[in-house]
Amino acid sequence: MPAEAAEPTRAAPTIAELRPGQRFRGDYACVRKDRLTARNGSPYLSLELRDRSGSISARAFREVDRMAARFERGDAVRVAGKVERFRGELVAELDEVRRLEGTELDPADLLPKAYRDGDELSGFLEHLIREVHDPALRELTERVLLSEPTASEFRRAPCTRGGHHAYLGGLIEHTVAVGTLVGEVCQLHPRLDSDLLMAAALLHDVGKVREFSYGAEFELTEEGRLLGHLALGAEIVGGAAGGLDPGRRAALLHCLLTHHGPEGARTAGGGGHSRGYGGGFGSPEALALHRLNALDASVKGVLEQGLARAA
Repeated sequence: MPAEAAEPTRAAPTIAELRPGQRFRGDYACVRKDRLTARNGSPYLSLELRDRSGSISARAFREVDRMAARFERGDAVRVAGKVERFRGELVAELDEVRRLEGTELDPADLLPKAYRDGDELSGFLEHLIREVHDPALRELTERVLLSEPTASEFRRAPCTRGGHHAYLGGLIEHTVAVGTLVGEVCQLHPRLDSDLLMAAALLHDVGKVREFSYGAEFELTEEGRLLGHLALGAEIVGGAAGGLDPGRRAALLHCLLTHHGPEGARTAGGGGHSRGYGGGFGSPEALALHRLNALDASVKGVLEQGLARAA
């Protein structure tokens, strides 16, 4: 009978540290689980394990049904086994797997995270907020992004679950990038309302602080699934924007709701526009935010996933 997967030590290896011939135990995310049949007719489990450092294929050949009943794809699991090399790739041959309970799990150990320093990104964000010179817009942006609990969640959240910036800290990294692009485009096009555009850029994805939950993988909260980050962001910003002039408030919310395209405002009940810019946007600033957001997202996606996958 295989031994129960023991408590991992503090020095439990990350996936990137695993080497051929090494026995190991540790906690990982199970991101794939298949019950397959070997050539001799015996069943086995084919898994993919992942932590913040990378992923590895894994297999289990003993007591397959008993083991399979103890966890599902998407669970955090505690495993014990040995690393082998199979067809030129590292594979973990597992003796035991069990699901981790919530109290045993620290998502930061399993989920990918930004390479850039979090304090550095926070400093850049605060610098960009100071580039909003309109007092009312700056006060609103500070109140939303620098007050708890939003401030901590904004620095922790990914930007997507599996696309660009899909790691802890991805949201603030993307936001800082879009804000930096705003500074450049406003120098090239001084007729743009730079305060409105910068505030909108820094706030455009704030709804993502309520869109994701954290476990072995990034998942959607119930309100994230039902409403999405556009509606959630408009709710957060709209609720904090009572001190803005009504026209200014509407212009800001329009930018937030259309940063994926003008259909976002129509879906949220904004209706059409008697005068549109670039295919239905209600302002040049909304169009600019849409393009700058797409630029950073698409370039980052290509760099992370390659041209074929990001296309």
